[in-house]
This record gives sequence, C-alpha cells and structure tokens, in this order.
Amino acid sequence: MNNKEFITNLSQRTNMKAADTQAMVNTILSVMTDNFMEGNSVQLPNFGVFEVKKKLERIMVSPTTGQRMLVPPKLTLSFKPNPVWKDRIKNGGNE
Repeated sequence: MNNKEFITNLSQRTNMKAADTQAMVNTILSVMTDNFMEGNSVQLPNFGVFEVKKKLERIMVSPTTGQRMLVPPKLTLSFKPNPVWKDRIKNGGNE
C-alpha cells in the first residue's frame, strides 16, 4: 500500500477529506519524529512501541580487503510490535 492508497483508505474510514487526512498523518509523523530526535520512545496502544536505540561502536572487517575498520556508534529506530499483533502475523492473520 502506498501513501496515496493509505490516505484514501483512512479518509474513507474517518469520513474526512483526503487533504485533511494527509495533514493529520503529517502532524502525527512530525510529533513522532520530534520525540525520536529527543531520544524518546513512542508507544501506540494496541499496536507497538517505536524506540531509539544506540548501537555501540564496533570493529568491522572488510570482506574484500581484509582491512579492519572502526564503525562509529549510531542511533537506530526499532519497532517492537504488540504481542497480539505478533501472534496474528505468525499465524498468517488468523486468530
């Protein structure tokens, strides 16, 4: 599903105009992004948790040259789904 299909589907379900729905989605994503930039996690009830995690620095070996390189630490975004959703997906959508 692409963005246009998502906005169309959501606007039909909420009985809102597509432009208003797009603005609402953009606002939600903006608020989530602001929280991620501050290092906060975002929990969506009955869906899951988005967390910012810090990956430590590590030594990597280039497979082509065999040279060892230091990979600096970095922040990554991870998602942990609600256990109910995780089980539903494991069972192929069937409860």
